[in-house]
Amino acid sequence: MLEDGFGRETTGVRISLTDRCNFDCVYCHNEGLGDTRGPMEPADAEMSTDDVVRFLEVADEFDIEKAKFTGGEPLLREDLEEIVRRTPDGIDTSVTTNGTFLPERAEGLVEAGLERVNVSQDALSPEAFQEVTKSTAYDEVMAGIDAALGAGLDPVKLNMVVFEHTAGYVPEMVDHVAENEGLQLQLIEYMPELAGRPEWAVDIDRVHGWLEEQADRVERREMHGRRRYFVGEDDPDLPGGMVEIVDPVGNADFCANCHRVRVTHEGYLKGCLNRNDDLKSMGEMTKPEIRETFRETVDERVPYYGEYMIKDDDGEWVFNEKYLETEHLEA
Repeated sequence: MLEDGFGRETTGVRISLTDRCNFDCVYCHNEGLGDTRGPMEPADAEMSTDDVVRFLEVADEFDIEKAKFTGGEPLLREDLEEIVRRTPDGIDTSVTTNGTFLPERAEGLVEAGLERVNVSQDALSPEAFQEVTKSTAYDEVMAGIDAALGAGLDPVKLNMVVFEHTAGYVPEMVDHVAENEGLQLQLIEYMPELAGRPEWAVDIDRVHGWLEEQADRVERREMHGRRRYFVGEDDPDLPGGMVEIVDPVGNADFCANCHRVRVTHEGYLKGCLNRNDDLKSMGEMTKPEIRETFRETVDERVPYYGEYMIKDDDGEWVFNEKYLETEHLEA
């Protein structure tokens, strides 16, 4: 297993299979790349099935334990089942999706070996959902969640980005997962450094504080040091549910516990979601090229907050000059 210079082992990879998407969510940053989305038809630059599988085989050599397939909307890839099926046995597979294609494909994905699914769901009414996603596919998403549960992808984790438009829906979403068996909720802090519109950000610490008051118990997860809140467990009439907060903004503890390398849909490796100055091409994606690029990417990984960004005398986050100097010299 590869380890970076800050003692962080690399245990997972997050692979974007496409930047195409049938939604137009107002907070989208496309895995940190910005709004690169073009036509819905497959692009020549997307990694092929064999490219993705070859990468996964190299990842397996480096003892990677988990692979998450993302996009864009990864189910726009008709070969997703094949990719999952051909993933080495030692790597657990999961997918993050908007859920609209799960009614037709959940069972096939499970048969191929998919183990977990995250479904984006920011609201529990069609009107509020459309405001955020610019899509009228609310019913399809709900059907997709049911299909995932029916296919055995239990629990289904619902991804909700918390920002000005959605913060008021958090209580009902928490109740929703407490009242419905097989669901978990992942509250994701809005990232203005990637998506812009800093006025949309909300104080995530207030969400933590509110959840702590509601929870029957709280745990701290090793990955990113995330806190998990268990709700409804003490009510004999409810199945209970788990709520987890992903709060990376200005959070050095989060970065210090990051163990993931990312792959763009065009076959570049990146060591940090927040950076695009560290993109490394895997060339023609031969195994020797993939191995070399993977090693270089891990070697050059640094925590974004706490190293690439540091606090000045006023407590404000500023760029670490030693990395700016490196970029300047390379330019």
